[in-house]
Amino acid sequence: MAARKGSASGAKAGANVSADELKSYYRDMLLIRRFEEKAGQLYGMGLIGGFCHLYIGQEAVVVGLEAAAKEGDKRVTSYRDHGHMLACGMDPKGVMAELTGREGGYSKGKGGSMHMFSKEKHFYGGHGIVGAQVPIGAGLAFSDKYKGNDNVTFAYFGDGAANQGQVAETYNMAQLWDLPVVFVIENNQYAMGTSVQRATKSPDFYERGVAYGIQGEEVDGMDVLAVKAAGEKAVAHCRAGKGPYILEIKTYRYRGHSMSDPAKYRTREEVQKIREERDAIEHVRQLLLTGKHASEDELKDIDKEIKGIVNEAADFAKESPEPALEELWTDIYTDVAPQNA
Repeated sequence: MAARKGSASGAKAGANVSADELKSYYRDMLLIRRFEEKAGQLYGMGLIGGFCHLYIGQEAVVVGLEAAAKEGDKRVTSYRDHGHMLACGMDPKGVMAELTGREGGYSKGKGGSMHMFSKEKHFYGGHGIVGAQVPIGAGLAFSDKYKGNDNVTFAYFGDGAANQGQVAETYNMAQLWDLPVVFVIENNQYAMGTSVQRATKSPDFYERGVAYGIQGEEVDGMDVLAVKAAGEKAVAHCRAGKGPYILEIKTYRYRGHSMSDPAKYRTREEVQKIREERDAIEHVRQLLLTGKHASEDELKDIDKEIKGIVNEAADFAKESPEPALEELWTDIYTDVAPQNA
């Protein structure tokens, strides 16, 4: 069977998750939430220019998949990328400084919200062209297959990008060459501002690989444990040399497409209902409390710690100088290593 509807429930998926692991998922998701809230504030103050796409509401996707990754695995995504950076261990100070265009940022202040990278953490960018990161992800996976290791690449893209022709082309190539890549469709229901129901005739994106023989499944993206379980299954498939895997992770973003989007294409009641009934962070919070894995005071301490980290990152960004004018002429070309005859 090439595609499967649904996934393990959070309760079953969490059977082998320790209290410490559950706390770490809570902490990691909360870091993304608080960081993005602060980024929104700095944008409103005029300290962040250009586009700024927040990840608020989708935190369980990347935290769950990072829990299934190992050292050496790679990740590449679109311009909604701050959460992915934080989840893979990039320094909040460097991320915030890049958002504000400062020298202390990961791209020396020259990339901004949509364009930063970390070779150390195997994070190969935010990309501004819709769907362009998908073939790049296949290329990263091809590199690992060529080298003969068991690393896996996570290629993230949204429901809007899923209709791009280059995605279908990449599916074909990835399956043809048995590339170790997990195609992660972060289906937040609205792409830029058009609902899935209005934008596509076949909304079950995880089935798109059937024509190529690629296995796939739909996952509850508001349940970090369900995402982790699906991620572990997908990476095991790839590491075993069985080729690519598709995960359509159903999630929901609370803010507009970008900070300039008033999101009038949906009702406030719809957003509030998701927040109250399905919020991924609140779900883990309740698991910790009801399972007596943490007290209210412990969780308040975690929240206080996270706010301190985020405030420190914001202060670092404000204090870091803007890049020198000479930086306009650096990082344009790279030295090409000589090839053996």
